[in-house]
Amino acid sequence: MARAGTAPQDSSRLTVAPIVGPDDPRRFTDSGIEIAELYTDADVPAQLDLGEPGEFPYTRGIHAGMYRRQTWTMRQYAGYASAKESNERYRYLLSKGTTGLSMAFDLPTQLGLDSDNARSLGEVGRTGVAIDTIEDMRTAFDGIPLDQVSTSMTINAPAACLLLLYELVGEEQGVPSEKLRGTTQNDVLKEYIARGNYIYPPGPTMRLTTDLFEYCHERVPQWNTISISGYHFREKGCSAVQEVAFTLSSGIAYVQAAIDKGLSVDEFAPRLAFFFNGHNNVFQEVAKFRAARRMWAHIMRERFGATDPRASKLRFHTQTGGVTLTAQQPENNIVRVALQGFAAVCGGTQSLHTNGFDEALALPTERAAKIAVRTQQILAHESGAADTVDPFAGSYFVESLTDEIEARARELIEKIDELGGSVNAIAFITGEIDESAWGYQERYRIGQDIVVGVNAYQEDDIEVPELLRVDPESERQQVERLREFKANRDSGLVERRLEELRAAARGSQNLLPPIRQALKDRCSLGEVCGAMQDVFGRYAPNF
Repeated sequence: MARAGTAPQDSSRLTVAPIVGPDDPRRFTDSGIEIAELYTDADVPAQLDLGEPGEFPYTRGIHAGMYRRQTWTMRQYAGYASAKESNERYRYLLSKGTTGLSMAFDLPTQLGLDSDNARSLGEVGRTGVAIDTIEDMRTAFDGIPLDQVSTSMTINAPAACLLLLYELVGEEQGVPSEKLRGTTQNDVLKEYIARGNYIYPPGPTMRLTTDLFEYCHERVPQWNTISISGYHFREKGCSAVQEVAFTLSSGIAYVQAAIDKGLSVDEFAPRLAFFFNGHNNVFQEVAKFRAARRMWAHIMRERFGATDPRASKLRFHTQTGGVTLTAQQPENNIVRVALQGFAAVCGGTQSLHTNGFDEALALPTERAAKIAVRTQQILAHESGAADTVDPFAGSYFVESLTDEIEARARELIEKIDELGGSVNAIAFITGEIDESAWGYQERYRIGQDIVVGVNAYQEDDIEVPELLRVDPESERQQVERLREFKANRDSGLVERRLEELRAAARGSQNLLPPIRQALKDRCSLGEVCGAMQDVFGRYAPNF
């Protein structure tokens, strides 16, 4: 791959836009695809065979009627401070028309740490809700019937624990596990590459991931067992082509791990889901979603022999691009989010989160969250994007972009395959993303790429909207609740359950049943994750 900063040659397969300066008349997408001034029928195959929506390879969508039959799930990513405050935000969002919840967890929870751990100091409840115990999960969903909502959990290394706490609370509500609907992100490969919120080495992590596949197939059949995420690759700085390639490569690794475990692809694959980023270039984003859907269908049928049509359908959630939001002139972000959401809908997303306009500065206020919800409702009812299936189909420009993104992404996937798959290609993928991020910064720095209000159209007056501020007192209160919880339980039973979990981790059985029993008998999240870390060790990257 050529170094970013060189102009593309006809034979190149760049996946990063070149740095050519603001005076160069050429235009490129962030993936290095040069945009022609005009597209004609010469830019698409003479026989353009797209297939039908709801039919293999699903280029035009995984459902025949798409939004004419059912509007996408409107989610809002939310959670902060304590379970009680998060519960109030969830109720608020549901009252404003949100049709699905999306839980944000604080960093200690994401790392499998209790709030009273020394490493948690200053981070409890900051980036999301603190969930240490079954009592926290019970409070977070107080008064919210779990058989009537779909809940997405942005949680990875401790994903099994959070799913099981949710199942236990559903059981307390009288909701059978088979009626629970939602998603655990459960994608730790991207943590090694893009975020760093991992606990265990890749081997045990993949075991926990596939154990969750197996457990949900048997007990929680409507649950999406993984949300294979390209979102965080894009947030770290990758291009659209890289997002497709790296996300599908992660998907390939998870499918292969499940097959190696002895699971049937036609049984577990229908519950796989994906998570993509929505960026500002509407046409490239629409093409990206269409290309990814078509590629996954072929991968599942031809590489893994899937015969159930549901196993070949790429179902995905989209979140608008957090990294595109600007602290300068923050209300401009309302327009960016609307365009990104429009692209996701035109690209056929199954669910959507629209960011609050103030999220470059802080967690969203109620006002910002409501505007984000209303944005989705306007897209659904006023934009016309939901009125017909695959509205950009047949566009010379979009069809050309779709084919080009697929071709370039396939080359990257082949390279990752040569390296032994995503687990073995972490360094390569990280390097590719770093190169792309560097290119983004350089193009912005020299004014080749314009960001309104930041490197063009600036204003002298600094606009700071009212921000949501997490009260530092909430951390002290959370730690106090946790200490009280630990003081009022059977400590002998807790230790027996943790030792049973260590024994299971040393063996080969499915780990979710002993985790479930430990959480039910009042072990904390940090204690459960710590017991497994005693056996598996802690991942330490080689820099």
